[in-house]
Amino acid sequence: MVQMTEYSPTFLDTLSRPLRNLRLSVTDRCNLRCQYCMPEEEYVWLPRKEILTLEEVSGLVDVFAELGVNKVRLTGGEPLVRRDLAALVRMIARNPRIKDLAITTNGILLAEAAQALHDAGLHRVTVSLDTLRPDRFTALTRKDSHAKVLNGIKAAGQVGFKGLKIDTVVIRGVNEDELVDLLEFGKQISAEVRFIEYMDVGGATSWSMDKVFSRVEILDVLARQYGCIEPIAAASTAPADRFVLPDGTVFGIVASTTTPFCRTCDRSRLTADGTWYLCLYAQHGIDLRSPLRAGASKAELISTIVSVWTMRSDRGAEERKEIRSRDVLVSVDRLRQDPRLEMHTRGG
Repeated sequence: MVQMTEYSPTFLDTLSRPLRNLRLSVTDRCNLRCQYCMPEEEYVWLPRKEILTLEEVSGLVDVFAELGVNKVRLTGGEPLVRRDLAALVRMIARNPRIKDLAITTNGILLAEAAQALHDAGLHRVTVSLDTLRPDRFTALTRKDSHAKVLNGIKAAGQVGFKGLKIDTVVIRGVNEDELVDLLEFGKQISAEVRFIEYMDVGGATSWSMDKVFSRVEILDVLARQYGCIEPIAAASTAPADRFVLPDGTVFGIVASTTTPFCRTCDRSRLTADGTWYLCLYAQHGIDLRSPLRAGASKAELISTIVSVWTMRSDRGAEERKEIRSRDVLVSVDRLRQDPRLEMHTRGG
């Protein structure tokens, strides 16, 4: 048993990685059907009775915080479809150990939720936006909601959120021709754009390596437009490598497919039904809901989490990169048997 003190202990996995960052999926439901995340027509959803209550989620966050987690990112599915989200934010924000409480959202419901989230204590907002073209947005997401996303981004700034980020998944043949436009849009709204390589996780059943527009290619496109691009040196475990343009504009690239960051990954994922995954690529998770509902004490939950983390050796993206004939990670049939393997369930 690890003895807890007032200050968070440092304990490491087998690759000397600490537990610092928790991605918290509050729902597996989503109001978009993005082709790279949810390409199928029908899905198997987590049973409602298995979804954690606000008190259960907040209680687990408190346990993780005692073990050193100081960053929490709310994800989904689409987190804003959970109507009680502001109440959850308020509960988590009360914990002084949580120094960074953020959300990743598609932005559709953000305009109506932004003020409540800001008032509840949310620190930062990241909006997923893969295109500036309404027709392309509809084709990619199968929803005509582009204007709502832009309104949500505007609202986030108006209510006082700082450090806004825009996440763009870059897919060859889909939106790689918009890199410059998206950076210029980021300048206009004072947001940092992060370009993300197309990843072969969960529901990405249409993924293939030839659709991956790599970090090298992204930098090449931007250099031809802007000139010299300099990397920003930083001692950080954040997934994005950051760069600066000659005019001072900062942007990031998450190159998990071609340049994995497994060796410094300090994040894990908790699904809406309380399954804890140590890696986005993990095929099996640890059930924390059952012991929680069976009355496990905080000390018992701490013991479970510590024993699991100290045995962690996951490096999923690196292992996938080593595969010569690389296909989709999980078949549709298997995803329907176990919806927890879906990217939208574990908060990609």
